[in-house]
Amino acid sequence: MDLFDAETLADLKFRAKKQLRMRMRGLRAAYPVSALARASERIVESVLSLPQFSTARGVGLFWPMADRREVDVRPLATAAWAADKRVYFPFLEPTAAGFRTGFAEVHDASELAERGQRFLEPPRDAPRAERGQIELLIVPALAASADGHRLGYGSGFYDATLPDFCPPGHALVVVFDFQLLGELPVTNADVASQCIVTDRRILQL
Repeated sequence: MDLFDAETLADLKFRAKKQLRMRMRGLRAAYPVSALARASERIVESVLSLPQFSTARGVGLFWPMADRREVDVRPLATAAWAADKRVYFPFLEPTAAGFRTGFAEVHDASELAERGQRFLEPPRDAPRAERGQIELLIVPALAASADGHRLGYGSGFYDATLPDFCPPGHALVVVFDFQLLGELPVTNADVASQCIVTDRRILQL
């Protein structure tokens, strides 16, 4: 017999995620900025070595939020533009019913700006990516588990958006190695990735 009904189990997972987010935020904030910068460099080197990056014609990225000490993947954008790849960044556009999510093409970092959602976004009139145009999508996280699941900030942006591009695209989560956990509380809305890259290892799933 099940110990908890579906509603109770969902509530327990919600609370567990909330507590884990607080813990992982604090853990990342405790690391020296210089140490995270070196770890970010190793992560970037590993991503650049992957065939998924070299063969991708379209790459989805994010501009790291410095105050949250996210993995600095900015050199990946530079490398992608230098290789004549299409580069897309996430947007969160207010609508009458809520928000529209997606990725839009950017040709230079100067096009990105803070547009009310804390993270840097493409211009509103930038070309929107369609399914099949992003072959590799680089995803941030507060934590990741070895089965490909990730813990985000709780907005649900990537869980809502990844299914629009993956498949056929491949989702790759970048985290510092101390953010890689044995397991995470998972709900039906959570979307797993196909690869995890840390500063110490690459997990192809």
